[in-house]
Amino acid sequence: MGRHGTIANRKSAQDSKRSAMFTKYSRQIIVAAKGGGDPEFNPSLRVAIDKAKGIGMPNDNINRAIKKGTGELGGESYEELQFEGYGPSGVAVIVEALTDNKNRTASFVRSVFDKNGGNLGTPGCVSYMFSRKGVIIIDSEDLDEDEVMMVALDAGADDMIVNDDNFEIRTEPSAFNEVHQAIKDAGYDIVEAEIEHIPSMEANVTDENAIKSLTKLITSLEDNDDVQKVYYNCDLDIE
Repeated sequence: MGRHGTIANRKSAQDSKRSAMFTKYSRQIIVAAKGGGDPEFNPSLRVAIDKAKGIGMPNDNINRAIKKGTGELGGESYEELQFEGYGPSGVAVIVEALTDNKNRTASFVRSVFDKNGGNLGTPGCVSYMFSRKGVIIIDSEDLDEDEVMMVALDAGADDMIVNDDNFEIRTEPSAFNEVHQAIKDAGYDIVEAEIEHIPSMEANVTDENAIKSLTKLITSLEDNDDVQKVYYNCDLDIE
């Protein structure tokens, strides 16, 4: 295949991934907007909009999703679902989804677990291995660590983790919106902001076949439009 074909295929794959992200973030906005369409008075909507803008979603798409959520436009009704199960080598996996068809999504998730050496469990079977935390990641370039930490802690954050190129601020879920707003008001570049499941018990996977199966399980889940987030309690480098 010539160079043009290679570039064209790569661009097609990138466009497809970008479109899938727009779909996921639109669903988040629709669900958040059910609590009110004004982001000034709806922190969950404000965070969802910030995330959508962070991946370059056009304002028209964002406004349309808000109107669907508030009922101004007819549209889909999404249900929030959480699945729990075990991957290869007993790795704990939590799957969060937004779907307009519960049976379709449940069937898909179960099939992915079955095909990749895992098994879907009952609610609560692995969630005890995780803690719910607000996570706000900011670009640390040219920033003073102490100043950022002071802003975060004063706003109610629990901790700040210093990584190679970013600061990871953690909060209790109840303090997430207030800390997020304080970080934003301080002018820091927010890379990501979510309330996440943080593993409190880590699994150690060394078998190469198990790693391959686990990677396929997670990527297959993440590629599905219904799936919003996949959490797992092991150190796995997935691009």
